[in-house]
Amino acid sequence: MQRTDLAVLQTAVVDVARRAGRRILKIYGSEFDVAFKEDRSPLTAADTAAHRCLMEVLPTLGDGYPVLSEEASDLPFEERRRWRTYWLVDPLDGTKEFINRNGQFTVNVALIHDHEPVLGVVHVPVRNTTYYAARGLGAFKRSGDGEPRAIRVRKPAPEKLVIVGSRSHQTPAFAEYLERLDGEYELISIGSSLKFCLVAEGRADLYPRLGPTSEWDTAAAHCVVVQAGGFVVDLSGKPLRYNTKASVLNPYFLVYGDDSRDWLAFIPENL
Repeated sequence: MQRTDLAVLQTAVVDVARRAGRRILKIYGSEFDVAFKEDRSPLTAADTAAHRCLMEVLPTLGDGYPVLSEEASDLPFEERRRWRTYWLVDPLDGTKEFINRNGQFTVNVALIHDHEPVLGVVHVPVRNTTYYAARGLGAFKRSGDGEPRAIRVRKPAPEKLVIVGSRSHQTPAFAEYLERLDGEYELISIGSSLKFCLVAEGRADLYPRLGPTSEWDTAAAHCVVVQAGGFVVDLSGKPLRYNTKASVLNPYFLVYGDDSRDWLAFIPENL
């Protein structure tokens, strides 16, 4: 895809993600009910409202690319596998954080082209902050109505690392990885795709995800990290890819900025 096309799409997606964030906040400030899907993951009116907001706009952009959203994911792989370019969306990433009212939830919108995220927008409604990136255009952070600021990963990583981990989904494998690490570190537990964003803006050095995630959880922030100079790789060191199989579950992965260190060396042997 051409950089000029991505720049036009990026502007439109930032706008609609912020709009979806405002719809989420209206519900966040009210008394809301919590339902549960078949997999026992929570669902609120905010998830649905954000999904509808995004679906009003995304199919009209570009060449009318199809949309795969967490809230409308019942599409057979035989159909999806024919998509060269499509939108991959999590209307409210971090529903548990939303329910707990800690503010650590995001709106995630990615454009996938040839199995790679080429555009990514991560909006943080409570902070009115947006991280966004597109291939060849760099990565940026915009707070409120202020001017966007270019962001970069931290290279080299400091002697005392800053590591981010899931607030709601830490696993024994994650704990073992930390035990195997050399040197001191500070651990920040935070929800949603904000973990990627902290690496992208150089406030954290490493995010080991040794537990389950879905492709819509990662794609938007994956693009932001890569365009900020970082890496998102599976446990064999290969970049995550999207829409290559029937399951939408990701393999375990690492997110980091400094590629002069072998972060894969600390992976537990039983993984």
